[in-house]
Amino acid sequence: MEGPTSARVIDGYAAALLDVADAEETADDVVDEVFRIARAFDANDELRATLSDLRVPVERKQAVVADILEGRASKVTIALVNLVVGAGRTGDLVAIANRMADVAAEREEMTIAEVRSAVDLDAETVDRLETRLAEVTGKRVKAKVVVDPDLVGGVVTKLGDTVFDGSVKSRLQDLREAWG
Repeated sequence: MEGPTSARVIDGYAAALLDVADAEETADDVVDEVFRIARAFDANDELRATLSDLRVPVERKQAVVADILEGRASKVTIALVNLVVGAGRTGDLVAIANRMADVAAEREEMTIAEVRSAVDLDAETVDRLETRLAEVTGKRVKAKVVVDPDLVGGVVTKLGDTVFDGSVKSRLQDLREAWG
Protein backbone atom coordinates (compact mmCIF):
# COMPACT_ATOMS: atom_id res chain seq x y z
CA MET A 1 0.00 0.00 0.00
CA GLU A 2 1.28 3.45 -0.87
CA GLY A 3 2.04 5.84 1.92
CA PRO A 4 1.44 9.57 1.73
CA THR A 5 5.04 10.27 0.70
CA SER A 6 4.86 7.77 -2.13
CA ALA A 7 1.54 9.21 -3.34
CA ARG A 8 3.02 12.71 -3.26
CA VAL A 9 6.06 11.53 -5.21
CA ILE A 10 3.87 9.85 -7.83
CA ASP A 11 1.65 12.93 -8.06
CA GLY A 12 4.76 15.08 -8.47
CA TYR A 13 6.20 12.95 -11.26
CA ALA A 14 2.84 12.75 -13.02
CA ALA A 15 2.36 16.52 -12.83
CA ALA A 16 5.88 17.20 -14.06
CA LEU A 17 5.60 14.80 -16.99
CA LEU A 18 2.22 16.22 -17.91
CA ASP A 19 3.62 19.76 -17.74
CA VAL A 20 6.37 18.81 -20.19
CA ALA A 21 3.85 17.14 -22.51
CA ASP A 22 1.64 20.25 -22.32
CA ALA A 23 4.61 22.50 -23.11
CA GLU A 24 5.35 20.37 -26.16
CA GLU A 25 1.64 20.50 -27.11
CA THR A 26 1.51 16.69 -27.26
CA ALA A 27 -0.22 15.89 -23.96
CA ASP A 28 -2.91 13.53 -25.34
CA ASP A 29 -0.44 11.49 -27.37
CA VAL A 30 2.19 11.39 -24.61
CA VAL A 31 -0.34 10.33 -21.96
CA ASP A 32 -1.54 7.52 -24.24
CA GLU A 33 2.00 6.40 -25.03
CA VAL A 34 3.21 6.49 -21.42
CA PHE A 35 0.08 4.57 -20.35
CA ARG A 36 0.73 1.80 -22.90
CA ILE A 37 4.47 1.69 -22.25
CA ALA A 38 3.97 1.40 -18.49
CA ARG A 39 1.70 -1.60 -18.97
CA ALA A 40 4.03 -3.24 -21.48
CA PHE A 41 7.01 -2.81 -19.15
CA ASP A 42 4.98 -4.09 -16.20
CA ALA A 43 3.93 -7.19 -18.15
CA ASN A 44 7.52 -8.09 -19.08
CA ASP A 45 9.22 -9.55 -16.00
CA GLU A 46 12.71 -9.58 -17.52
CA LEU A 47 12.51 -5.99 -18.73
CA ARG A 48 11.03 -4.77 -15.44
CA ALA A 49 13.78 -6.57 -13.49
CA THR A 50 16.51 -5.10 -15.71
CA LEU A 51 15.18 -1.55 -15.48
CA SER A 52 14.78 -1.87 -11.70
CA ASP A 53 18.15 -3.52 -11.05
CA LEU A 54 20.39 -1.17 -9.08
CA ARG A 55 23.48 -2.91 -10.49
CA VAL A 56 22.62 -1.90 -14.07
CA PRO A 57 23.99 1.58 -14.84
CA VAL A 58 21.37 4.24 -15.54
CA GLU A 59 22.88 4.92 -18.97
CA ARG A 60 22.41 1.25 -19.93
CA LYS A 61 18.80 1.28 -18.72
CA GLN A 62 18.09 4.40 -20.74
CA ALA A 63 19.73 2.89 -23.82
CA VAL A 64 17.46 -0.17 -23.45
CA VAL A 65 14.40 2.08 -23.22
CA ALA A 66 15.50 4.08 -26.27
CA ASP A 67 16.17 0.90 -28.28
CA ILE A 68 12.80 -0.61 -27.41
CA LEU A 69 10.77 2.54 -28.00
CA GLU A 70 12.57 3.96 -31.05
CA GLY A 71 9.97 4.30 -33.82
CA ARG A 72 7.18 3.24 -31.44
CA ALA A 73 6.86 6.38 -29.34
CA SER A 74 7.56 10.07 -29.71
CA LYS A 75 10.89 11.55 -28.68
CA VAL A 76 9.11 13.42 -25.89
CA THR A 77 7.63 10.19 -24.52
CA ILE A 78 10.97 8.38 -24.72
CA ALA A 79 12.66 11.25 -22.86
CA LEU A 80 9.98 11.25 -20.16
CA VAL A 81 10.12 7.48 -19.66
CA ASN A 82 13.91 7.73 -19.49
CA LEU A 83 13.55 10.45 -16.85
CA VAL A 84 11.48 8.10 -14.68
CA VAL A 85 13.85 5.17 -15.27
CA GLY A 86 16.91 7.35 -14.63
CA ALA A 87 15.43 8.54 -11.35
CA GLY A 88 15.08 4.94 -10.20
CA ARG A 89 11.27 5.05 -10.37
CA THR A 90 10.68 2.23 -12.88
CA GLY A 91 8.58 0.43 -10.28
CA ASP A 92 6.30 3.47 -10.07
CA LEU A 93 5.84 3.86 -13.83
CA VAL A 94 2.35 2.30 -13.88
CA ALA A 95 1.19 4.47 -10.97
CA ILE A 96 2.70 7.57 -12.59
CA ALA A 97 1.04 6.74 -15.93
CA ASN A 98 -2.30 6.16 -14.18
CA ARG A 99 -2.05 9.48 -12.38
CA MET A 100 -1.08 11.30 -15.59
CA ALA A 101 -4.13 9.82 -17.34
CA ASP A 102 -6.40 10.67 -14.42
CA VAL A 103 -5.22 14.29 -14.24
CA ALA A 104 -5.52 14.74 -18.00
CA ALA A 105 -9.03 13.24 -17.91
CA GLU A 106 -10.05 15.39 -14.92
CA ARG A 107 -9.03 18.49 -16.88
CA GLU A 108 -11.55 17.48 -19.53
CA GLU A 109 -14.11 16.28 -16.96
CA MET A 110 -13.77 12.71 -18.16
CA THR A 111 -13.33 9.29 -16.58
CA ILE A 112 -10.61 6.86 -17.69
CA ALA A 113 -11.51 3.38 -18.88
CA GLU A 114 -8.67 0.89 -19.22
CA VAL A 115 -9.50 -1.34 -22.18
CA ARG A 116 -7.54 -4.55 -22.70
CA SER A 117 -7.79 -6.09 -26.14
CA ALA A 118 -6.03 -8.93 -27.95
CA VAL A 119 -5.43 -6.57 -30.89
CA ASP A 120 -4.99 -2.83 -31.29
CA LEU A 121 -8.35 -1.14 -31.79
CA ASP A 122 -8.93 1.40 -34.54
CA ALA A 123 -10.15 4.90 -33.71
CA GLU A 124 -13.72 4.19 -34.85
CA THR A 125 -13.99 1.17 -32.54
CA VAL A 126 -12.57 3.15 -29.61
CA ASP A 127 -15.06 5.96 -30.30
CA ARG A 128 -17.97 3.49 -30.32
CA LEU A 129 -16.73 1.93 -27.09
CA GLU A 130 -16.38 5.33 -25.41
CA THR A 131 -19.89 6.28 -26.52
CA ARG A 132 -21.38 3.03 -25.20
CA LEU A 133 -19.54 3.33 -21.86
CA ALA A 134 -20.78 6.92 -21.55
CA GLU A 135 -24.35 5.72 -22.13
CA VAL A 136 -23.99 2.99 -19.50
CA THR A 137 -22.27 5.13 -16.86
CA GLY A 138 -23.67 8.60 -17.52
CA LYS A 139 -20.09 9.95 -17.56
CA ARG A 140 -17.80 11.18 -20.33
CA VAL A 141 -15.30 8.39 -20.89
CA LYS A 142 -11.78 8.35 -22.35
CA ALA A 143 -10.59 4.85 -23.28
CA LYS A 144 -6.95 3.91 -22.84
CA VAL A 145 -6.39 0.81 -24.93
CA VAL A 146 -3.74 -1.71 -23.95
CA VAL A 147 -2.95 -4.65 -26.21
CA ASP A 148 -2.99 -7.82 -24.08
CA PRO A 149 -1.73 -10.87 -25.99
CA ASP A 150 -3.06 -13.12 -23.20
CA LEU A 151 -6.60 -12.37 -24.36
CA VAL A 152 -7.80 -14.71 -27.08
CA GLY A 153 -10.35 -12.20 -28.30
CA GLY A 154 -12.84 -9.59 -27.15
CA VAL A 155 -12.12 -6.83 -24.67
CA VAL A 156 -11.98 -6.38 -20.92
CA THR A 157 -12.78 -2.88 -19.74
CA LYS A 158 -12.07 -1.50 -16.27
CA LEU A 159 -13.86 1.70 -15.35
CA GLY A 160 -13.11 2.61 -11.75
CA ASP A 161 -13.98 -0.46 -9.69
CA THR A 162 -16.27 -1.90 -12.37
CA VAL A 163 -15.03 -4.49 -14.86
CA PHE A 164 -16.89 -5.24 -18.08
CA ASP A 165 -15.57 -8.59 -19.27
CA GLY A 166 -16.37 -9.15 -22.93
CA SER A 167 -13.45 -11.51 -23.49
CA VAL A 168 -13.85 -14.77 -25.38
CA LYS A 169 -12.70 -16.63 -22.26
CA SER A 170 -15.48 -15.04 -20.20
CA ARG A 171 -18.11 -15.79 -22.83
CA LEU A 172 -17.01 -19.42 -23.04
CA GLN A 173 -17.20 -19.67 -19.24
CA ASP A 174 -20.74 -18.23 -19.35
CA LEU A 175 -21.70 -20.87 -21.92
CA ARG A 176 -20.22 -23.65 -19.79
CA GLU A 177 -22.19 -22.46 -16.78
CA ALA A 178 -25.40 -22.13 -18.80
CA TRP A 179 -25.11 -25.65 -20.23
CA GLY A 180 -23.95 -27.05 -16.90
